[in-house]
Amino acid sequence: MPSAAEPLRAGGFVLTMVTEGGQSGGPVSGLVARAAAAARAGIDLVQVREKALSDRALLAVVRDVRAALQSTSTRVLVNGRPDVALAAGAHGVQVPEEGLPVAEVRRAFPSLTLGASCHSVEAARRAAGEGADFVLLGPIFATPGKEERTLGLDVLRAAAAAVAVPVHAIGGVTPARVAALRAAGARGGAAIRPFLEGPADAIIRAFRDAEGGPPFST
Repeated sequence: MPSAAEPLRAGGFVLTMVTEGGQSGGPVSGLVARAAAAARAGIDLVQVREKALSDRALLAVVRDVRAALQSTSTRVLVNGRPDVALAAGAHGVQVPEEGLPVAEVRRAFPSLTLGASCHSVEAARRAAGEGADFVLLGPIFATPGKEERTLGLDVLRAAAAAVAVPVHAIGGVTPARVAALRAAGARGGAAIRPFLEGPADAIIRAFRDAEGGPPFST
């Protein structure tokens, strides 16, 4: 398993599976198995996003995920909890826009890869300036419950042009939309639903087949 300091899939489209136990038939049901299957199929990042769990339960789940992915190149991020990420030996943390200040997380947890979730160009610019390694911007496309809050490709394009760090997209990310996301400047994409709808190897193969285009310059 790579160190947190190594580049994320240089030149390629970084693919993230976001876990959410409540959408998978019960709290964290099958989460570790799904993460392991995705890692074997070549997923780049697994973001453990289990807000309903107690601190101890979350720590245990992250440790289990990390252990299951130990022999792969996949990295593990923990949503909103840099302390749990560090204690569990995960690679990094995904900081929500309304969560801990990016600058404070960077100062207190310098060894962690730091992704910042943002919902505007201004927030992306601020997070990058405070030390985020990458920005996760969204929702770009409509998702259930967020139909009226989409940012669209124009905002993605503006954010990618405004910051020096990679911008990844979230919200309605599917293989069919990868080409458009890349054209708008996204260096990666994150999703929940596609990884609940079929075998991980088939889903990830569809994403990889959809990448197309030349590698990003580094």
